[in-house]
Amino acid sequence: MYVVNRASRLLCGILTLVSVTVMLIGCGGSPNTVTTTPTPTPTPPPSPTPSPSQTAYPSTPPVAITWSASSSKLPAPTAADPAAADWGTGSDDFPLTVSHPTAGASVTSPINVVASATPTNSIFFMRVYVDNVSVYYTSSNSINTQIFAAAGAHTMLVMAEDSKGYISATPISITVTSQAATKITGIQNSPGWQSCSAVFPAGVQRAGQLCAAGESTYVPVSSMTMDSSPPAPATSMDGKAAQFSMNPGTAALAAADYGYSNYLYFNPIAGGTGVSTFTYDLYFWIDNPDTPQALEFDVNQGYDDTTVNTAADGGTGSPQRFTWGSECNLKGDKPPGQWDIWDDSIGYWEPTGISCQAETQILPNRWNHLTWNLHQMGGMVYYDTLTVNGVVNPVNIAYVNQSDWTLEEIDTAFQMDLAQPPVAYNVWLDEVSLTAQ
Repeated sequence: MYVVNRASRLLCGILTLVSVTVMLIGCGGSPNTVTTTPTPTPTPPPSPTPSPSQTAYPSTPPVAITWSASSSKLPAPTAADPAAADWGTGSDDFPLTVSHPTAGASVTSPINVVASATPTNSIFFMRVYVDNVSVYYTSSNSINTQIFAAAGAHTMLVMAEDSKGYISATPISITVTSQAATKITGIQNSPGWQSCSAVFPAGVQRAGQLCAAGESTYVPVSSMTMDSSPPAPATSMDGKAAQFSMNPGTAALAAADYGYSNYLYFNPIAGGTGVSTFTYDLYFWIDNPDTPQALEFDVNQGYDDTTVNTAADGGTGSPQRFTWGSECNLKGDKPPGQWDIWDDSIGYWEPTGISCQAETQILPNRWNHLTWNLHQMGGMVYYDTLTVNGVVNPVNIAYVNQSDWTLEEIDTAFQMDLAQPPVAYNVWLDEVSLTAQ
């Protein structure tokens, strides 16, 4: 805050008046002394005081941050409605660059969205909205993703919020000329993979929150290595497989802690509401299919229509999550040796009756081909068909979707589970793709 002090001052010296010159001697006020007070120069209003942590005064005031991983079960803060926010028509609290698409552009869907934010404070999150629907969320300070949107005119808004609640936002008018079935390929070697065991590890935004929900008191040792190949004489399908390894670790074995444990890998490759039908296709190679408790293959789609108020999220929007979870249940319950699918509305695995047994359906030391056909409609998650090594299995099961999820993205996932007692094993994934339409 700038403070201005004002005090009267007496003039000493020579003052020239029109046609009369009066000599002022000293600083007194004798009868022969003429004093004048010059017209004061208007004092400009105080400049807005910058926040100590901002390089320039923001165009919008900071918002209160109420979400944290330790206090909420939600994976991210609820998306605000840009139409009701003072940053909805644009804000420049800190530098935010949207390099693609450009304003007024005609594009095809999916739209490659590239943006970066450079706040003085640490980044809190970034979001992409299409017509006030939040379709992509990241805790990173940069975005390079694919956004699906139906043909027509749209307003896309990229916003970023820092750890103090300052927000920059850039709205862009675009026209989507067409959208056809799109196949995103090479996911096993795409950037953006994240991983976690029973809970999210320290150092990430969701640290301590439930992740893969293992029951062990130890964190297993796991790693992902891109551009890898199974042991000779095997080769990658396209020369660019990814290796996933998992073992209990020496500390766990020494402590004889053989509780069930797992490791989840997932990649948020896209976002959007313009697609509802998916084909998840991949090849996997396992060195010992008798070792795991289960192998899990998933697809998730989430978005939040902030124009729809619901009681579930406090009247700020309508978050939707569609989860297609599947696992080859090799040693679990219900009984083992079959494919299970995930009912996200109740958070429970359900058996399909489709066989999945080591050495029979899951062959060791060779490429196994897996294809899931999936779709969502009317708030329902549909599992259509499962094809394993050329055998087509109709599933035709539907569940109610989850309606209180605040993480907007389309992602693919792979999870490794250790059995009891735990034995190390390796899985290679290759030619992983997701077709969306």
